Amino acid sequence: MTRGSSRLIWGVTRLKKKMLEVSDLQVYYGAIHAIKGVRFEVDEGEIVTLIGANGAGKTTILHAVSGLVRPRSGGITFCGQDLLATKPHQITGLGLAQVPEGRRVFSRMTVKENLEMGAYARKDSIGIKEDYDRVLTILPRLKERRRQLAGTLSGGEQQMLSMGRALMAQPKMLLLDEPSMGLSPLLVQEIFRTIREINAGGVTILLVEQNAKMALELASRAYVLETGKVAMQGAAKELADNEEVKKAYLGG
Repeated sequence: MTRGSSRLIWGVTRLKKKMLEVSDLQVYYGAIHAIKGVRFEVDEGEIVTLIGANGAGKTTILHAVSGLVRPRSGGITFCGQDLLATKPHQITGLGLAQVPEGRRVFSRMTVKENLEMGAYARKDSIGIKEDYDRVLTILPRLKERRRQLAGTLSGGEQQMLSMGRALMAQPKMLLLDEPSMGLSPLLVQEIFRTIREINAGGVTILLVEQNAKMALELASRAYVLETGKVAMQGAAKELADNEEVKKAYLGG
């Protein structure tokens, strides 16, 4: 899609534009310099992935974007707003939702109650009902289990629930942290099909994923992280064909 074209964002037509910009990000944990001058951007409607080994800084970057980690310096803007000057609970209200690593569903609440928690800050009851029905259409397993306690779901179903709960906040962008972790190959395929469908519905995706092969097949662009720095960047297909990336991350 070319810049300036339009697409449907959960029922709202918007012009494609630069959505997230991260510049010269510096994050420390005490004396440990975890993120070292990282720069990247995500345009509206894209799927962009961050890949790299454990400890490369992928999750830390997501936490910095969502306000859970405070950078020492650098810049993060979302839809033109300075996120470093915005409190974490206000960031969600801007249209940025994170699906955390490890799912973190409310295990003693039903699937329906978990989804309703995703809309806790909303007041539009009609819109909430419409989005609830839409989530159950995208994630039909949740419809079958809507009265079931979340803690009794399989790992894959909990991942779907975590994604559905985030969608109930009407996000413009989803931050997905290791959505395939711990899942069987068949469930991984299903999760990635769901991510593609969510994106096709107009939600921009920033994906952190250790399954580099699947991530590069799904994304339009990618950034390769090594020890807190961007080592390579470019079109996902080009990186998938890169010999260094194949050797380091794709088993080739």
